[in-house]
Amino acid sequence: MSVLDVHMFPCLSDNYGVLVHDPVSGATASIDAPDADAVLAAVAETGWGLSHVIVTHHHWDHIGGIPKLKAETGCRVVGAASDAHRIEGLDEAVADGDDFALGQAALRAIAVPGHTLGHLAWWCPGGGVAFVGDTLFAMGCGRVFEGTPEMMWQSLDRLQETLPDDTLVYCGHEYTLSNAKFAVTVDPDNPVLRSRLERVVELRREGHPTLPTTMAQEKATNPFLRARDAGIRKALGLEAAKDWEVFAEIRSRKDHF
Repeated sequence: MSVLDVHMFPCLSDNYGVLVHDPVSGATASIDAPDADAVLAAVAETGWGLSHVIVTHHHWDHIGGIPKLKAETGCRVVGAASDAHRIEGLDEAVADGDDFALGQAALRAIAVPGHTLGHLAWWCPGGGVAFVGDTLFAMGCGRVFEGTPEMMWQSLDRLQETLPDDTLVYCGHEYTLSNAKFAVTVDPDNPVLRSRLERVVELRREGHPTLPTTMAQEKATNPFLRARDAGIRKALGLEAAKDWEVFAEIRSRKDHF
């Protein structure tokens, strides 16, 4: 198993930055670049240096720090080939299923279109971690900006089929409390969800992050992954609907929550 060191830190208003470090080679990547100064501060704190920025998607709050980071560290930028025209400073373009070598570790690109068309999740099969950007959140998912609800559902379903239950999942934002409060409105009879909501309230009251999460937790409590669940279908009055149609209704309700 590849042992990766992961350092997560808050930045901007509600983003999380993440540094991923291979202790064997010393290679270190920033997952996205929400804010260059915050990333540089984290690099200084850890003493790791910065060799790469690995991009999940093109939104400004995920790539805004790239120009300054490249100028100050000489790091190389890795991202989706399909978004090469939207990611300034892209050095290495990848596609679905490609592996990127971060020192001794391999990070696999998983195409998860929906939030944006070129969105990638990054999974280290040997390290038990995944970086999912704004596709999957703790008890939530990203808004469907560029794709379709059916496309987004397929991407989320792919993640829950691909990532093992014990995978540590790092998301792009601290949205967990709002997501949990919404989740109980569409999955009201889920005791695991209600228990998790209580824990999230406690964590946020104490100023602690709610991430990373695990795929097991999300499968048990995230309504956006649970479109097949009979209880949710009954609560929504969609017992006979297609899975993606159930997802679309949940997403629509969250948009107006």
